[in-house]
Amino acid sequence: MQNNMLLKEISAGIIIYRKTKEGIKFLLLYHGGDYWNFPKGKIEAEERSFQTAVREISEETGLLRKDLKFLSPFKVYEKFTFWRGRGAAKAKVFKIVIFYLAQTMNPIVRVSREHNGYAWFSYKEAMKILNKYKDSQKVLTRAHEFIGGPIRHKNISVIKKISP
Repeated sequence: MQNNMLLKEISAGIIIYRKTKEGIKFLLLYHGGDYWNFPKGKIEAEERSFQTAVREISEETGLLRKDLKFLSPFKVYEKFTFWRGRGAAKAKVFKIVIFYLAQTMNPIVRVSREHNGYAWFSYKEAMKILNKYKDSQKVLTRAHEFIGGPIRHKNISVIKKISP
């Protein structure tokens, strides 16, 4: 018999990217099997989402706050449900993940024991790897557009100068 109670879980993380000669590369952490995702973790008591995101990045990647340049006002939400546990302990979980966006110049990551590795991927490569996770793909697309889009703010348009 499964538990009919809906649990709520809130996490926070950071979509980290860096600029390379080949273009923008996004950091994904490898969890084993075919599961890759952005660094993130549960919000602890009395923590704000941004504090959690910075703490989790440090724990999971070794990157410190000083290694990151945050892009404001980027803040997106991933919302989904999943089942946790087995048998009588099985429960449905509604999860919200709050993501921030930051650039780093540091290509070297020191992953925690909870991960099996990491890699830097182009947008196209990351979209393929996140194929099973449509919500993560949406978050990545929003980040990609924010980084490279011609318009950053609602009321400011960018005009490109055309050479004669």
